[in-house]
Amino acid sequence: MEAVCSIIFNEDKTGVLLTKRRDIPVWVLPGGGIDSGETPEEAAIREVFEETGCRVVIVRKIAEYISVNQFTKPTHFFECKILFGSPQTGEETQEIAFFSLDNLPKHLAPPYRGWIADALLDTKEILRKKIEGVSYWVFVKLLLTHPILVGRYLLTKIGIHINR
Repeated sequence: MEAVCSIIFNEDKTGVLLTKRRDIPVWVLPGGGIDSGETPEEAAIREVFEETGCRVVIVRKIAEYISVNQFTKPTHFFECKILFGSPQTGEETQEIAFFSLDNLPKHLAPPYRGWIADALLDTKEILRKKIEGVSYWVFVKLLLTHPILVGRYLLTKIGIHINR
């Protein structure tokens, strides 16, 4: 299964919109799986709407990230712009906020810091690279430092979502 991820900057590209998941309370860029019969572009627009309540247009495709282990999926990464709507929480999202690029939240899930940096490169070419920052060693480290978050992550992998 492939996935999509989107980044939405503020007007002057000094801030980025992040969502805090309900099932695993960490900050992420909006995204998720591509449904059967859906293009990556359609999935990106749908996922942003489901997670933020905003209707967006795709500005550009930034990257295609290659899966490196069982924790990752091939991911299409897009820059989007809000057409209308204001960010609001929903079934999947417990908080939404724009964060200054120099003050990103402490609990920003890997590999998003690197993906935000990739988006800021503003290249015309689509980047094609392996997903970085998500390894078995990182998983063990997170398990030791944040066992409840990792436990909730593992539950989502087997289809159990704790949305509170």
